[in-house]
Amino acid sequence: RLANISGGESVTTIEDRAFLKCSSLVSITIPESVTNIGANAFQDCKSLASITIPDSVTAIGYSAFQDCKSLTSITLPESVTAIGVSAFAGCSRLESITIPKSVTAIGKSAFEDCLSLASIAIPQCVTVIGVRAFVGCSHLESITIPKSVTAIGKSAFAFCTSLKTVTNPESV
Repeated sequence: RLANISGGESVTTIEDRAFLKCSSLVSITIPESVTNIGANAFQDCKSLASITIPDSVTAIGYSAFQDCKSLTSITLPESVTAIGVSAFAGCSRLESITIPKSVTAIGKSAFEDCLSLASIAIPQCVTVIGVRAFVGCSHLESITIPKSVTAIGKSAFAFCTSLKTVTNPESV
C-alpha cells in the first residue's frame, strides 16, 4: 500500500497512466530525478492520501490526480509552472492546495468538483484561470485572484455556492 518509486537517477518521467486505478495505493514518494508527471498517472487511485512531489517536477499532466478521492492536501513545488487540464478534478476530499509562485496557468477543470476546498490563493504569476477551473467547488468560500490574471475562463467558478469573498489585492 506504500510506494517509493525506485530507479534512482534513471527515472525522469512518470509516464501516462503509470499508476492508473491503483486503488490500494495509499502513499507515494517521487524521486528527485522526476521532472514530469504524465497524463492520468495517478487517476482513480482512490486510496491515495499522501504524495510527495519533489522540486524537480515542472509539469503535472492532464488528469494526473483526477478522482484521487482520499487526497486531502497537496503542496506543489516551486518548479511547477502549470497545472494541467483536470489535474485534480474530482478530488472530493481535497481541503487545501498550495500553488507555488512559479505557476502561470491553471488548466481547464483543474479543480473541478473539489468539494472540500474552502479557500484558494492564486499566486502573483498566474495569468490564466482556465474554463471550469473551480466549477462545482461547493465549499469554496474565498478566493484571492491577483492582478496578474488577465483571463478567467467561462464557468471558472460556476456552482461555487458557498463563495462569499473574492479578493483582488495589489500583489499576493
